[in-house]
Amino acid sequence: MKKISILSLLILFTISACNSLDEDPKAFIAANNFYKTTDDAEAAVIAIHNAMNSGTHTLYNRLIQISTEMATDDYEAGPRARNAHVRALSNLTHDASNDRMLELWRQSYDGINRANVAIDNISNNPNLNSQKDQDLVNEAKFLRAVLYFNLVRWFGNVPLVLHETKSLTAEALNVTNTPEAEVYAQIERDLLDAQALPVQQQINGRPTAGAAKSILSKVYLTQKKWQLAAEKSKEVIDSGLYDLFENYADVFNVATKNGKEHIYSAQFKGLSNWNGNMLASSSAPTSVPGIAGDHADALHTAGGLFESFAENDDRKYITFAVEFVSPTDGKTYTTIPHFNKYFDSTTPASPGQSSKNTPIIRFAEVLLIYAEAANEYQNAPSTAAYEAIDRVRERAGIPLLSEIAPALSKDDFREAIFEERRKELVFEYQRWFDLARRGSDYFVTKLKAAGKTNAQPKHIHFPIPQRELDLNRNLEQNPDWK
Repeated sequence: MKKISILSLLILFTISACNSLDEDPKAFIAANNFYKTTDDAEAAVIAIHNAMNSGTHTLYNRLIQISTEMATDDYEAGPRARNAHVRALSNLTHDASNDRMLELWRQSYDGINRANVAIDNISNNPNLNSQKDQDLVNEAKFLRAVLYFNLVRWFGNVPLVLHETKSLTAEALNVTNTPEAEVYAQIERDLLDAQALPVQQQINGRPTAGAAKSILSKVYLTQKKWQLAAEKSKEVIDSGLYDLFENYADVFNVATKNGKEHIYSAQFKGLSNWNGNMLASSSAPTSVPGIAGDHADALHTAGGLFESFAENDDRKYITFAVEFVSPTDGKTYTTIPHFNKYFDSTTPASPGQSSKNTPIIRFAEVLLIYAEAANEYQNAPSTAAYEAIDRVRERAGIPLLSEIAPALSKDDFREAIFEERRKELVFEYQRWFDLARRGSDYFVTKLKAAGKTNAQPKHIHFPIPQRELDLNRNLEQNPDWK
């Protein structure tokens, strides 16, 4: 965990735009010299967002896909996936030396440390006491919660660091693992505080009260706190702030991004300092003239995802493309299914400059969270649970579940929800989390059925990076990987 302290120092220099180093060591921790105005505080919070998805292969700009989603039944390393560590994840032969695990850990704690720096220095500054300043503190708490929510699901017992690291002593640097329950409790506290954010639809990717409540409902769901998950997701549904787009395609259109269905999304703006969505390039074909795709993120065909969609399901050919028109010769080329949600037809020669956002949570998922939680809490699917899943199915143009299977058991309804999540949320960083939260038996059964025969119970977590263990002898490896 030595990096936490080093990153703390680097962040301070980044947001204060220093262009020279002072030899006086005290300059390294003088953050209060930077936090003078609300604009300074906002710059510090923007730095947290930047840690999550600014630039290529950052957390929400493809890293989660190549680090975790590859290890599922729906995805695999494509023909041009060059990194041996990515291929190992795809084949479930990865271990603690995997460099993608290290990046997940490093980038997550980078963002967390930026959040800690912002929270400490805004909260403790008597000159920063406006409502805007408090909103910035709560925004930083929201982002910290999202990052810890990912970490605890990936790695289990992770160090819970909640304040800026100001000392280079061994005691400060060599932190220990924190039990999952304590990490989840802190995530909940941060999100409960973040519910005080402005009550409005998302504006330019900034979290709101609705985003905090939506993520909190998912945190409850993951912990099997069914009643709390049902109540919190219902609160979002009943708020009237969000709704489904009538057309599924609008979820992924540039012209409609940050619209009524988008509760919180990773923001991308192509042709602007290379802040485009790399998922568009990594999934695009290499065989169509004029489209400079990578095809490094590929459909795992043995998993049967493409075939699981009914032909009349409106989501099928938004999620996948099997035909591309060449911008070079105007011909239509037929291909194997390629993930298509983020391909931006205005930038075919450089697909990675896509301006399409990636949803982190959207209203359709909140409906499915409610349906699942209500079924578990009430020990059977209620009318309201059916109505929630049927809003998603109706928009997709497929028969309502209440019409074709009106009397499902609790277990069968649960499976219906998971299949709906699988189809609705393809390529949105959800599949691994869904498989893992069902437990090792479910995870292994699904992957082996899809031909990924290396799947083992330990794969519902990832190994803590070996480099972190070598640097910090107080850290312990995830028990699944010992």
